[in-house]
Order: sequence, then structure tokens, then C-alpha cells
Amino acid sequence: MGVLMSRRQTVERVQKVSLAVSAFKDGLREQPSTRRRAEAGTARQGTLEQEVQEGEEEASAGPSQPEESSASKAAWERLRDGRGVEPEEFDRANRFTPPAFIRPKRELHDDEPPDISLEQREQILNDEMCEICEVWTAESLFPCRICPRVYHDGCLRRMGYLQKDSAVEVTETAHTETGWSCYYCDNLNLLLTEEEMYSLMETLKNCKIIPESCLTLDDFLHYKHQVHKQQFERTMPEAQEEQAALQFNALDPDKKGHIEWQDFLSHESIQLLQKIRPQNALLRLLTPKERERARTAFLALDQDNDGFIGESECRQARHAWFRKHQKEMLSCNVSISHVGPISEGSPASIRNSKSPEKILPATKQEETRSIDWPGFLRENVAYILAARPNSAALHLQPLA
Repeated sequence: MGVLMSRRQTVERVQKVSLAVSAFKDGLREQPSTRRRAEAGTARQGTLEQEVQEGEEEASAGPSQPEESSASKAAWERLRDGRGVEPEEFDRANRFTPPAFIRPKRELHDDEPPDISLEQREQILNDEMCEICEVWTAESLFPCRICPRVYHDGCLRRMGYLQKDSAVEVTETAHTETGWSCYYCDNLNLLLTEEEMYSLMETLKNCKIIPESCLTLDDFLHYKHQVHKQQFERTMPEAQEEQAALQFNALDPDKKGHIEWQDFLSHESIQLLQKIRPQNALLRLLTPKERERARTAFLALDQDNDGFIGESECRQARHAWFRKHQKEMLSCNVSISHVGPISEGSPASIRNSKSPEKILPATKQEETRSIDWPGFLRENVAYILAARPNSAALHLQPLA
């Protein structure tokens, strides 16, 4: 009975079974039978009557099953289209129509090394008109810290992208050193091509992950074990399980005991990008604001101006600069064109020894290994991209 049928199909089947029962009863009356035939006929009659009863129960319960299937289908469609979770309580009346997200396509030259100069600084300019309503109103526009787009808070509300909790965050952080990421840059899943997205969806379905649901530590570790076994056909080592547990803690900064769906999706998206695309292709995803912020970080670490930094300094930047920044370090004395946060955890302030981050001890090999500007970008590009979302979660935990 596992095949899903429409209500009409179910009723027709019940009618057919009812006719069969009636015909069978008539046959029993017309033909005398032995005790064995009578007992067999009684058993058969009971089986058919039971099937009729089951069919009637399916008919009464029929409408609920398509509803569940429809909800699940809608969730997978939102995941495919990159729309994220759409609260059902939204009253779409008097709201702007959400944009149709177009996933990127790989170009032939994507895998070639891009020319990102250390000496040539880039001019950072924001758009002059709101991305949504295309109206200019000067200081009331809120800039994205990743891309050049700017927005009105009222337009974001009418789009459904600004809720009560996030409204305060946008107004308080958009013009500060920390900054705010717009709904394009906040969603790392939008970096995936259609082919990459289908690959991720297939993995989630095979591992029985329900879209738009929260994951506990057990759920997260079980998923990681399944993915590793499917990929390598062997059990995940204990060291990798410990690293996965650390990643879960990084995705649950408030210690709620679970990670939100959007944070899990961002983590899996950046993980997939690292597996599928070469570093040169990832470098082409960086925006001018991110490249300029990386220049500032590298130059702050290159104290002798020889164009090289040590491995320990590069790792220090990975743990401090390219991760989330504390909101208590906000400052409102920043222009609309500011390109990136300068908090106590940034490389610009490392020399002051006030960083709240734990400074990891460097090995002899790290102290002797030098990294130039292109190498610095390649080794940190995934962490730069992972720092885009507004969430306090750390979507890519640096290796210890």
C-alpha cells in the first residue's frame, strides 16, 4: 500500500473491490461447496473485506499525505533556487516580489591564476541607488560590506529580508567597522553553480537530511560519517570526528545544542567549493572590498616590507582576521565606503598584543617557511569567503 494515490483513484479501487466481494458472495450461494471450500471462501471473503476497509481508510487519510509531500517538495525547491527559508507567516500583500536568483556559471578561464596586485590598490565605490527601489537618498542607504550594493531599510522590510531581530543589527552595524552583508552575500549557497547545487542536494538526500531543519551534534556527526563513508568507502578516523565536533561548536556559538539550517547550508556550501574548485577559481569570487581588506591584512603582517610573511603569521591571520568580529568593538566613526572591519582580532592590531584570540605556538617549520602575497591569498581565500554571512557562527573552522 506504499504507492501514493489520488483520492479519485482510491475511491475507484474501493468500488472495484466492493464489486468483487459481491460477486464472490453470489458465487458462494449458487455453488454448493465442501467444508474446505467454504472455509477457504470465508478466509478469502475476510481478506477482500479487509482490503475494502483499508481502501476506505486510505481515502479518508488521502489529503494529508499530498500536503506533506508538497511541503517537502517546496523546501527542496527553495534549496535548489537559493531562496533559503521563507517564513509562512509573511503577508505577501504590499511586499516587493523577491528577486529570481541566477546561479553562476563556470567560465573557461576560471582555473587560471588571477592578477591581484599587492602594490596596486583598488578604488572602492558603492552604488548610488538602492538595489531594490533604485532611488537615491544619500545617508539613509545601508551599504553591504562585501559588494557595492546599497539598500533602504524600508525596502529590505518590504522584501521580507529584514525582520525584527535583524533590523536592529543592520541599522547598528552597516555604517560601522564590522559592517553588514546583504542578502546576496550573506548566502554562501548562491556561490554554487546549478551542477554543484544538484550534487549537494543529492548528498543531503542520500544522508536523509531534512531541508530547513536544525541539526544536533549527533545529527551532524552522523551526517559527516555517512559522507566520509560514501566518498572513501571506509569509516571516518577519530581525528576527523574530533575536528567535526569542533566545527559543530563553531557553528553553535550561542551553545543552543543545535545549529541552524542556514549555518549548516553555508558550511556545506563552502566545503563543497573547496573540494570541487581549485584555489584560482575561488580567488575569482573575491570582491574588490575583500581583496582590499586582504591587502591591508598582509601589509600589516609584513613588517619588514620584503613581500613575505611567516607561516605562523599567516595562520594567525586565519584565526583572527578572517573570522567573526566581536560586536562590542563597533565604532560608528566610519564612512560608507569603508572596506572592512579593523577589530582587536585583526592583523592591523596584532602588534599591539591586545587580540582576544589565542595565539597558537609556531613550529620550527612554520617559522622558516615564508609566504608571499599570492600564496597568502590562496591559503586564506576559503576563510575570506566563509566570513561573509552575518551570522555569529564560524562557518569554516581553521585547523589547529
